[in-house]
Formats: sequence, structure tokens, C-alpha cells
Amino acid sequence: MPVLGSRSRLRCGAIRLALCWVLGCMTTAAFAQAQAEASADGAPEKLPVTMADVLTNADLEGTVALNKGGTVRLDKTGKRVLVMAEVCLRQGGLEMLACRRRSKEHESILAIDADAFVIHTALLALKASPGGPAVYQPEFRPPHGQTVSIGLMWKDPEGKRQSAPAQAWVRETLNRFWVRPLERLPAGVSLAEDSSLRYDRKQRDLLWYGPMSEKERQSLLAMSKDKAWTAAIEYFHERGQPRGLKAEWVFVGSILAVDETTGQKTYAAEEGQYICVSNFAESMLDLALASSKEAAELSFEAWTERIPAKGTPVVIELKPVPAKPAVGNGAAEKPTTEKPVGEKPASPSLPAKPIPGKSGGQPAPSGKPEADQS
Repeated sequence: MPVLGSRSRLRCGAIRLALCWVLGCMTTAAFAQAQAEASADGAPEKLPVTMADVLTNADLEGTVALNKGGTVRLDKTGKRVLVMAEVCLRQGGLEMLACRRRSKEHESILAIDADAFVIHTALLALKASPGGPAVYQPEFRPPHGQTVSIGLMWKDPEGKRQSAPAQAWVRETLNRFWVRPLERLPAGVSLAEDSSLRYDRKQRDLLWYGPMSEKERQSLLAMSKDKAWTAAIEYFHERGQPRGLKAEWVFVGSILAVDETTGQKTYAAEEGQYICVSNFAESMLDLALASSKEAAELSFEAWTERIPAKGTPVVIELKPVPAKPAVGNGAAEKPTTEKPVGEKPASPSLPAKPIPGKSGGQPAPSGKPEADQS
């Protein structure tokens, strides 16, 4: 074994001291960071927002909390269900108006911290009649069920309460490509490279993205009197105007999904599809679109300018709409849950969409749906 001289021993000692100093500094810094994180974790959480932060005591008088957090309240006298939510998205394409918290906030305006079956049960307590989800095979049948009016209430930055129908926060998608077939560009028409209008020579399609102003419309129409060109420009302009949501929501009632492995039944809406704008088998409430053509072509996005800041507390008001009496004979109108004449009853073999890991799908019963026990 080699013997170190005095100078070598001194160098080794200096190196060890330097390493100890560096490691000590790193350990101290790490310890300080850990202390800071522990302090932050141990800090008292922000008190949860309640309905009393949006509504007055008079508004809540006579209502009954249906869950531990009080985020769902039943008002039997006012024939409404109040649901606490929060704005989670202001811009982008939508699949839902409202979803379950920590589920689908990337495609929903509002997030709800409550189980779906609690809201379902509250609607049943108001004698709302669930129907069934959209079915695509062997032929399209739209979602059906009792119509439910949905209102939104929140406070603006000045603390003044505001309200709007839920449809006001949703519009048909503007920020998308619109396409019209065009055999060729009209004689004399040449599109600049930076033009928002594009012509696909291979597909023989004319394309426009997003909204079109009146000034743009006039400028493009002045380029040619060709009928196909004119029709395409008029189409782009008409489709590029803000168009709000006009359809009503209906109480679909979701389905009971069956786990293929355990056979356990769960209320499918618990996955997050609470109040939808796209047709899902799991929907609790869905848009009553009139045809498969509409369901395939319509898409929706958040109406950003009308939606308050992200994180704003919002109270959703659900009010089942009574069936209107028929005109003339005084007889009551058939419930909206009835299917069109000749329509076959819902079958477990015809869910709108399969659920991964789950088989079939049955309409949720008219009583309280089974909660997910997993």
C-alpha cells in the first residue's frame, strides 16, 4: 500500500474539508426547502366557497342540502335544484357545460364538486322524468327526457349578482374551417398567399377559417360574379357569424354501466358527463338535438366574452319544465320522455357509446341510481 507524504495528506485533508462544506451547504439548502414546503402544506386551506357567497339567505330559505358539502340543495317549494360550481374554462371547444370536478375540465365551462347521483336524485324528487341517451344504431334517435331549464348565477368583480340562461355561455363553433366544393377558381381570381381564403386544387375545395366580417365579404364578392364562388362566400359569411345555442337540455338520466369483470353496476355519469353539449351515453343531461345530421355537424365552444373569470363561483339552477297542455281539446301533452311512434324501447345492446372496461348499458332506474362502490 503506498504511503502518502505530508504534503499529500494535507491535500487530501483539504479536499475532504471542501467536500464536507459543499455537501453541508447542499443539505442546508435542501432542508430549508423541505421546511418551506412542509410549512406550505401545513398552512390552513382556503375556506371553500358556498352558495351563500353567491345567493342571499332569503334565496336559500327552505332549501335542503343533499350532500355533506352542501353543493347540491333541493328547493321543493321553488321546484328547483341548486348546484354549486366553478368556472374552469373560458375559451375552447366544448363537450360539456358542466362536468365533475377533476374529470373533464379541459372541455367543460363549469366544474361541480358533487356526485352525479345526488343531482339525479334531486331531479327525481321534483318528479322530473328521465328518458334515455342518444342512440346511433341501427338508426339515430336523439336524447330524450323531460326538458330542464338551466340558469346560471354569479357575482361580478364589483360584487353585484348576475344571472343568465346557460345557453348564453355557449355558441356554435366559430373558430374552425368552413369548406365548400368549387371545381376551379373563377377566371381572373387569384388568391394572395396571406389571404384567409384558401383553394385546395387537389380536393377542389374552397376553405375559410373562423368568422368573416362584412368588409371581407364585400371584398371577396367583388372579385367575381361566378354563382358557385358567390354561394361559397355567402355561406362562409353566414356560418361565420356568432350563433348562440338554441337547443334545450333534457333529463336523459345516463345509464347503468356493468363492469365486465365484477358485474358491478355503476351510474355512468359519475365519470364526469353531467350537463353535456355532445351526445354521450353517459350523459345525465344532454341537448335535445333534432336529428343525426345536427348531432354530426354541430359543435360548440365557450362564448368567452360572456363568461366570468376562471375560478368564479357559479350557482347552477335546474328547473324541470312541466309538459305543456295540448291546444284545442284541453288534454295534457304527452310527456317528453315518450319516444316517437314506432320507436323500439331502449335496449342494453344499443348504448350510444361503449364504456371502456364496462359492458352494455341500461337506462338508470326511475328511482335513485346506484352509486359507484369502487
